[in-house]
Amino acid sequence: MISFPNAKINIGLNVTERRPDGYHNIETIFYPIKINDALEIIEADKLSFESSGLEIPGRVEDNLCIKGYHLLKKDFDIPPVKIHLHKHIPIGAGLGGGSADAAFFIRLLNQYFNLGLTEIQMMAYARQLGADCAFFIQNRPVFAFEKGDEFEPVKLDLSTYKIVLVMPPVHVSTGEAYSGVKPAPVKESLMELIYLPVTEWRKHIKNDFELSVFKNHPVIRGVKAALYEAGALYAAMSGSGASVFGIFKETPDLGELENTNQVFY
Repeated sequence: MISFPNAKINIGLNVTERRPDGYHNIETIFYPIKINDALEIIEADKLSFESSGLEIPGRVEDNLCIKGYHLLKKDFDIPPVKIHLHKHIPIGAGLGGGSADAAFFIRLLNQYFNLGLTEIQMMAYARQLGADCAFFIQNRPVFAFEKGDEFEPVKLDLSTYKIVLVMPPVHVSTGEAYSGVKPAPVKESLMELIYLPVTEWRKHIKNDFELSVFKNHPVIRGVKAALYEAGALYAAMSGSGASVFGIFKETPDLGELENTNQVFY
């Protein structure tokens, strides 16, 4: 059985406070986009994981799909599976690719083995794997808050626009991104700002990570500037970076950016 986990972008991101548990409270808008991995499972004699496409860093046993299997195995008598992941969503890009793979893997196991889990139950498992994992169970635009793992639906449809994503040859770790941010309460919540016209977002919706990340990685700042020069109505870094997206009325010509970056139309 095969599925195609998709990426997400963050439209705005405010880091509001540091939590006693060491995490941060944030608010952001998660919006799904059509950049996909391919994930397949088949029954096997033993649990295994293999990948193709982009190289996945880290140990196999730390992969979120493997962790997801063990999580469900505690509660269900499921047999071993062979997992194959073709990785296409850029890694270290602020696109939630690893979280999407884990969430879609939980959905695959639920469907393949007829576990009977509801979306709410699958989201509860996904939250144990990562702050944004649960988003990909329902995979609809949401206002995310707390650690980024609590959601309220938002009526946001960007299907009449062209969303273009640019991934520069840079990696930004989450720790690096957070180290340069000073948490602060918001004056205007993204829950309200997201309903402004897209043409107004540039003046009101920001990503708190951009200030320090752009300072350390000016190439990312340059990508955002280039998207505005190409006619973007709104452009921003997604999450903690390094990817930058632009929202356009029509598909732009980004030939120059294609020379040194990955560009997804």
